[in-house]
This record gives sequence, C-alpha cells and structure tokens, in this order.
Amino acid sequence: MRQLHRAPEPELLAALLKTATLPPRSAAQVESRARELVRAARAVHRPGADVTDFLKEYGLGTAEGVALLCLAEALLRIPDAATADALIEDRIATADWERHVGQGDSLAVNASAWAFMLTGRVLTLDELRHGIPQTVGRIVRRVGEPVIRSALRRGMRLLARQFVMGRTIHEALARAGAAEGRRWRYSFDMLGEAAKTHADAERYRVAYWQAVGAIGKAAEGRGPVDGPGISVKLSALHPRYEPLKEARCVPSLIHSLGELALAARQADIGLTVDAEEADRLEISLDIFAAVLADQRLAGWDGLGLAVQAYQKRAPAVLDWTAALARRTGHRIPVRLVKGAYWDTEIKLAQVQGHSDYPVFTRKAATDVSWLACARRMLEARDAIRPAFATHNALSFAFVLSLAGGADFEMQRLHGMGEALYEDVVGPHCPVRVYAPVGSHEDLLAYLVRRLLENGANTSFVHRLVDPLVPEDAIVADPAERLRAVDLSRNPRIPLPQELYADRVNSAGIDLADRSVAPALLRDITAVMEADCRSGPAVMAGEACTQPSKGKESRATHVMAGVEPPSTASLHISKKSREFRTFARDKEGVQAREVRSPADNRILVGCVTDASPAEMDAALHRLDSGWRAWDQTGGAARAERLDRAATLIESDRAVLLYLLAREAGKTLTDGIAEIREAADACRWYSARAREQFGLPRELPGPTGERNTWVLGGRGVFACISPWNFPLAIFVGQIAAALAAGNSVAAKPAEQTPLIAERAVALLHKAGVPGSALALLQGDGTMGEAMIRDPRVSGVAFTGGTETAQAIARALAARDGPLVPLIAETGGINAM
Repeated sequence: MRQLHRAPEPELLAALLKTATLPPRSAAQVESRARELVRAARAVHRPGADVTDFLKEYGLGTAEGVALLCLAEALLRIPDAATADALIEDRIATADWERHVGQGDSLAVNASAWAFMLTGRVLTLDELRHGIPQTVGRIVRRVGEPVIRSALRRGMRLLARQFVMGRTIHEALARAGAAEGRRWRYSFDMLGEAAKTHADAERYRVAYWQAVGAIGKAAEGRGPVDGPGISVKLSALHPRYEPLKEARCVPSLIHSLGELALAARQADIGLTVDAEEADRLEISLDIFAAVLADQRLAGWDGLGLAVQAYQKRAPAVLDWTAALARRTGHRIPVRLVKGAYWDTEIKLAQVQGHSDYPVFTRKAATDVSWLACARRMLEARDAIRPAFATHNALSFAFVLSLAGGADFEMQRLHGMGEALYEDVVGPHCPVRVYAPVGSHEDLLAYLVRRLLENGANTSFVHRLVDPLVPEDAIVADPAERLRAVDLSRNPRIPLPQELYADRVNSAGIDLADRSVAPALLRDITAVMEADCRSGPAVMAGEACTQPSKGKESRATHVMAGVEPPSTASLHISKKSREFRTFARDKEGVQAREVRSPADNRILVGCVTDASPAEMDAALHRLDSGWRAWDQTGGAARAERLDRAATLIESDRAVLLYLLAREAGKTLTDGIAEIREAADACRWYSARAREQFGLPRELPGPTGERNTWVLGGRGVFACISPWNFPLAIFVGQIAAALAAGNSVAAKPAEQTPLIAERAVALLHKAGVPGSALALLQGDGTMGEAMIRDPRVSGVAFTGGTETAQAIARALAARDGPLVPLIAETGGINAM
C-alpha cells in the first residue's frame, strides 16, 4: 500500500487498464447499456426536480456561479447584517444575472435569475449612491438591503435543501419515508467535519449516537442490507485525528467508533466509516481493524468502509480489506466512491512539497481506477459486500455487466443522479441514497464540495441532463482516453517539485508515511548527542563549530558540517541535553546560556556575543570585500545560493533539533521553516540570474548606446527576529547576497544557535567570509551596526517601534540616505 501512495501514474495505470478493460464484445454491450441509461435519464428528467438544472446554468465557469459559491459558503453563517450586506453587494452586484433569465424550463433557474438581476440593480444603485440623491440611497439601505438579505438567505437555504436531507435525523427520516415510499435505501451522514475541539467531537458523537437510535427505530428490523444505515467521519470524533497525533487519537477513536458500532448492531443497522484525506488513510484502517476485531461484534456484518478510487492506493486498500474480512470471519460492506477531496489533495501535495500526488491527476485515470476496483470487489464477494457509488452511466453499465444481477447495490447522492437510476431501481438493482443531515452551520463544507464537484462543466451530472452534449461524449470509454495520451499524467498539473517555472520547489517530508517519521526522529536523536561551541564567525575559512574540550563524537562532527550518520539512536530522549556553542574560549568573556522557551530547565547551549572590536573587524572585512563579491556576477552568486538551499535541506535533522529546542517549534513548523529558507535561497538565486547578468540596453537616439546594470551597494546589516529564526534570517541574507552586497547578520539574541548553523551552511556553499559575517549580540549590537558609516543598507524584521527608531538613526547619519527595508507590524492574535 505504501509503495503505491505516491507512485508514478503511468506505472499504476498500466496494471489498472488491464483490469478495467473488457473483451470487445462485452465492452460493446456495456456501451450499449450505457446509451440506454442516458436516454432513459434524459426522458425522465424533470426540469427543476433536482439541482442539476441550477448547477448547469450557474456553472463555475461563470461569474454568477462563482458568486453563488461564495454566498453558499459564507452567507448563512454571517451573524450580523452589515457584513452580510457587504458580502451580497460584493458578490451579486458585479455579475450579469440578466442573461440567465428564460434560459431554461426550471422555475429555480428563472426565479433565481430574476431575483439576482433585480438585487444586482438595486445594489448597483447603492454602489453609485454618490451620483444620485441621498434620499434614494437611504431608501436602498433601509428598505432594499434587509429584503435582499432575507431573500438571499432563503435562497441559499433552498439550495442547501437540494443537497441536505434534513436539519435533524428525524426531519430526514420523515422526508425519506414520505417522499420516496421506500423505493430507495438510505445511508444518513450526520454532517460534522473536522471537529476543532473536544466539545465539538462530543457534540458530534452524541448526534451520531442519537441518529443510530432513530434510524434503528425507522428501520423496523430490515437489517444492515435492506434497511437504512449511517455514515461516520472519524474527523468528527476527535479534534487531533492526524498521523502525528496517532498515539493520542487512535485509542480514543477505537473506543468511540467501537461504541457506535455496538449501538448500530443493537439497532440492527449498517454503519460505514467514510473516507477522508489521504494522509489519514493508514490510521483510519488501523482504527477500523481494531474495532472489527472486537468480539462483541462477532457475527455482525454491518460495519463497512468507504474506499476512494482516485487514490493510487485504492486497489491495495481493497486487498487489505478482503484479507481482514477473511481473517476475522466477517463480510465487510465496502462503498466504492471516486473521491470528493481531489482539489484538496492536489493543493496539499504542492504546498507540502511531496514527491508526487496521492491521487490521479486525470479524471479518466480516476474513472479507470474505479472500474478496476469495481471488478476487484465483485471478484471478492466472499469477503466484501460491494456498493458502487456513481452518477456515471458507463460505470453503472460496467457494474451491471459484471455483477450477475445479485449481491450488490448502487449508490447516489441525495439531490443528484436520480434520473440515472429512475428506471432500474428495484429488487434486482437496489440503490442507496447518501443523505446528509445537519444544520446550516454544519452543511457549509459539504455544500461547497458538492458545488465544486458538480458545478464544473466536466461533471457527469452536469452533462447528463444537457441535451447539447452528445451521447458519444457521455459514454466515451475512459480507458481509450488514457491510451490516447499514452497513460501520461496531466501536463497542466506539474509535480510538486516542478511547481515553479524558474526554480525547484523545496522538498517536504510526508509525516503520514510511517517509514519516514521514525527515520527522521532517529536522525534528530543523533544530533542530541552533540556538544559543540560557537560564536562570531568573522574570519575566512574559520569553522563556526568546534568540539568542546574533552568531547569528540560522531554527532559533534555532524554539527561541524559532516553528513549526518546513517545509523542513530532509536528514539528521542526526554532527558535534557546540552548543546554548547563557542567558536573559541575567550579570556574574560562570559558566555550566556541559551535555554529552551518550551521548558527553561533545558539548557540548549551557550553563546559568546561579539565584542565591539570583533564587530569592527567584521565590518572592516565586509567593507573591503563586498566589491569582489559583487564582481563575481549574478550567475556565480546564484550558483552558491542554490548550493546553500540544497545544504539546508540535507541538514534537516540538525536544523529541526535546533528549531525545536532553541525556538520551541513543533516538528511540522520546523519542516515548514526549513523549506521556506531553502525556497528563499532559490528564489533570490533566480532573481540574481535574471537581474544581475549582462548590461541591458536602453532606447535612445541613433548613434548612442545607453545601458544599465544593477550592482551591490556595499555592506548590508540584516537584523532578524526570534519567531522565524531560520526562514527570515536566511531570507534577508540571501536577498542581500544575491544583489551583490556583503552581509553583517545579527540574529535575535534568543536564537543564536540556529543562526550560527545557517551561516555555517552558507559558508560551506561557497559564500566567502568577506561577504558574510555573523555577529551575535543583543539590541546594543544592532544599534552600533546601524550607526556605523560602513553600513550601506539595513534589512529589518520586527516591531514597528524598533523600525521607526532605526529609520531615525539612519536619517541622522551624515552622507547619502541609507535604505531601510523593514517588515513590521505583524498581527497579534491575542
């Protein structure tokens, strides 16, 4: 399963295509049946009966569709009138609603178009209030906006009703029983996504518990197969349901899910564990297996699992599930879905810098995976009770062709796909409706996901009811579409490392991969054995780290720049470890201690601040050497910054240890900061190549040749804060170095060890001591640097008051104005 997680698409699709491809005669029968389903669906489709007409008219390719998406996501949860009015004005007034009037037979489409058009005109008047009498403006504000606000809230609720079965389980059960007359089976989903607090989790747990009881009463003993069931999201039952908190969340979730499963057994209904984000897959399977092994559930086959076909691991998950069923003596219900978090999975992989995506990048690839998984499930019916969720006619026909007319069920979403199943639902083809239940506060995430998924013009639901879309396009075989592109991945979705055209994206760490985190922790443990000394780095070639007297170990050499050892300790020790840092012992100079902000009993190390004489020597050397550095050229400087980025990434264990111990960073925050530092080096490297190359010619009169070229200014003082002691520290230095300046770097006095390590890596990358010096010290050191006439520029990140003081100090100096690049005024959440 882990081998498939981020495997290259072409390799996986080659195997899936074999399973998804039927013999020519069978394939022709499937296509013929799919065409019959499309014609039948179009014949029975009643405009306005569901939300498909609405989505077709207001697709996400239109400004109006995007406006509706924004309103649906936000309007119902805005508590005050002023903010609601501002949102409505922003979203509605700028769209062209008039063009939608009369474009369909659906009352919902035409009524909404008229309403939004009139609303837009009123709000446009309000926007142009400065050009009309104030009296009209007051009328609009007093009369128009409350009416508009009320109407739009009602409209959003009507839209929500199309997707949500009821606000409570009792309302949903009543609606299902009265409207459908038991034609459909139901699986009720109590909306509640990603509990943020334990109070949220408890509220969702109680809602699930009450729903199980209510559904059991309504089921009247029909059992898990024929009767209604419930779907459960594990993220709703624990606020820290994530791989890094496995030790905390898994036991709790095993208990919570186990109690709900026991309640479902007593109520004689089915319970399905919904699939969520890819990084939660492995721990969800552990929880599922532990609950299924509970002897109190022996003999009950109502605990089921949802599997996402867009995940590359889907076939392995099905094999794992079948093996678990045979081992425990159960027959596990499995719901095969295509997956509803595709855009999230793509974005997360890009942002986190992973090697590849956990999902397929082409829709056709997901369709092929679904077909291959469906066949796999049907072949494992001794262990799996298959359920196939789809609104796709070809997928439906494929299942009907292979299923043999028994022992399976189809599934669709409430409010969608009804026309596809209208003529076939019955004893020989049972269809279950996935029916969300919840208040307006809980439905927003689900509603937006449905709008994103089905508002796009590529959606099958969208195209099925569109008479302008030919049958051939709807029933096209996804396997043939993949063969036409040689099974290649989507070229419009670059790999995460290739996200940026002019540079490589920094490499992330997949902490959800259980083979990665333990190895990383072992490397960090090795660093904890280090005992080194550090101080100001001002001399060319001078080591920034040296073993302290009497201490010599492999970990010490790691700190000195040698590659981390291949083997390390088993786990991070909780004991306090010292990480002493001196460049050399200086007579009469007292080193100051550096203690962990997370626990000040932990001595992280010691640092010797630069003396005034050392600062003077450093500035003299930088002032003498910056021209040579500037003359190396943008390409040479870029090469060294690229090398520094690679060294920063390879020194991950040391930096993570220091970021955790010295700056109090969590593991995920530490990884993000290392990546940001590497990204900064590469981004400024690209700017150095682009802007500091050959002279550029300016337009001018005939006979003249005018050129311009960028160059360094001299010595830059870079003063960075404690809260991002690596990313901002390195970013300032990389920018100044890329532009051809030499740098006097003064880190925050709270985080000197991280700065020392970063400077060591920059020196190792080829930045000479005459271009970069590290000056440890408190605020007085920074003040002295700023007053020094050899400093030609200052880069500062920190408080606004400090930046203002720096600006005044620079303005008071004799000579030309000294540029100040200041990043200040951060938002204090407290």
